[in-house]
Amino acid sequence: MQAHIVVTGASSGIGRAAAIEFARGGASRLLIHYRNNRAGAEITKAAVSEFGTAATLCQADLASEVDRCKLVETAFDALGTVNAWVNNAGADVLTGENADKDFSQKFRHLFEVDVLGTIALSRLVVCKMQEQPLESPPSIIFIGWDQANEGMEGDAGQMFGPVKAAVMAYSRNLAQSVAPHIRVNSVAPGWVKTAWGSEASEYWCKRAQGQALMGRWGTPEDIAKAIVFLASPGNDFITGQTLQINGGWNRRFDDPT
Repeated sequence: MQAHIVVTGASSGIGRAAAIEFARGGASRLLIHYRNNRAGAEITKAAVSEFGTAATLCQADLASEVDRCKLVETAFDALGTVNAWVNNAGADVLTGENADKDFSQKFRHLFEVDVLGTIALSRLVVCKMQEQPLESPPSIIFIGWDQANEGMEGDAGQMFGPVKAAVMAYSRNLAQSVAPHIRVNSVAPGWVKTAWGSEASEYWCKRAQGQALMGRWGTPEDIAKAIVFLASPGNDFITGQTLQINGGWNRRFDDPT
């Protein structure tokens, strides 16, 4: 895939895995976005360079209008054209500095970054993509959540469910607006062993493994492969879709509680 790719939130987790998977597939240039984790972004850059992919780093807070504009300008200036833009970045309210905030604070932060920030950013990207003289339509990919539409109990479900449902709904509506010039799809991960999953309790580990027909946690690499699949110009008849990557939902699962 000789292509120019942007991956937001690429300093760790799914974003880093996606950047590496694009590089493995032959992407010629990548823009690696990060908010605070410069060291992680440098690790991602080093990893993609092993495949011969040139990488540019860009720091931006997606809750900031100024930073969103900076990110888009930097990306299109550095890459020239963008074949795929992956909206992976999202607020972390389960670990780090936001973990001890109350429900209202966490939900507001998630909504400002994952919904308002991502939508505003995507509208800027669309304007730039529509000016590109590409042979095949470029691709925008969003990250949703497999349980957003099904529902999950507890504060996490009440926070992430509405936020990720909004992201996936926007993706489908954007696809209707920009076809056939731009393709827009979503990937909806199930239980993925990112930072939170690595520290999860025995209960959550059993639940994550038990709710997948494949009997294991998902990995960032599992999600990355789906992202690259949707971005591939060979799949240019796929748009307006949400691809669930959750190991198959296990309807026979017995809750360990």
